[in-house]
Amino acid sequence: MRYKAVISYDGSNFSGYQIQPKQRTVQGEVEKALSKMHKGLRITVHASGRTDRGVHALGQVLHFDSDLQIPLDNWKRALTAILPDDINVKRIEPVKDDFHARYDVIEKEYRYELLVDDEPNIFLRHYKHHVAPPINVKAMQEACKYLIGTHDFSSFCAAKATVKGDKIRTVYAASFLEKNTGLIFRIAGSGFLYNMVRIIVGTLVDIGYGKLKPEDMKKIIEKKERKAASKTAPPQGLYLYQVKYDE
Repeated sequence: MRYKAVISYDGSNFSGYQIQPKQRTVQGEVEKALSKMHKGLRITVHASGRTDRGVHALGQVLHFDSDLQIPLDNWKRALTAILPDDINVKRIEPVKDDFHARYDVIEKEYRYELLVDDEPNIFLRHYKHHVAPPINVKAMQEACKYLIGTHDFSSFCAAKATVKGDKIRTVYAASFLEKNTGLIFRIAGSGFLYNMVRIIVGTLVDIGYGKLKPEDMKKIIEKKERKAASKTAPPQGLYLYQVKYDE
């Protein structure tokens, strides 16, 4: 039977999601836990997408196949008991045999958290990217409108990425939420290129500081060159917030 699992994790102490030799990864820990449940049998999990070292998830989605006869209510409890404290199982449910966590995605939402304060907060250094005030949130919000729609986002794809096919993606929503002394950038779309959200955030921060104008976002998209955009924002502020399927 095929199962879909929704998990959250603190990415601070992982070398990303995907299995890597001699590295601690989210996939590695989940597969190790499932192997214990299956008495040593290798169980491969497939995710909605990879996250990099230091990136967090609130709603990562996985699927895997299992022949274990376990009551549904016990699946979450059993897996949670084996997994480390920085991975949490939110829910597990059976799905159709042809469900695929990656290929069936219709929308992904990422959020990026900025701490806007005079001084960094050492207790939040793994969870928010610190930027010093003043920063023009209105200008950043104005620039977001140029991201919405279907575009070639080559300017926002890491130069080292090995993307197969085109770099055309559709962004459904992009905006900033103000929260206490911080900002949360929310972006939802059909899919994202490697480092796309973090490069967008780096560019928006430069707009907030007046290094670029809001309308420059449109020009950057049109250039289709990585060097046209700003530096990549660090990983610790990024969260895979939720993944949606047509179910």
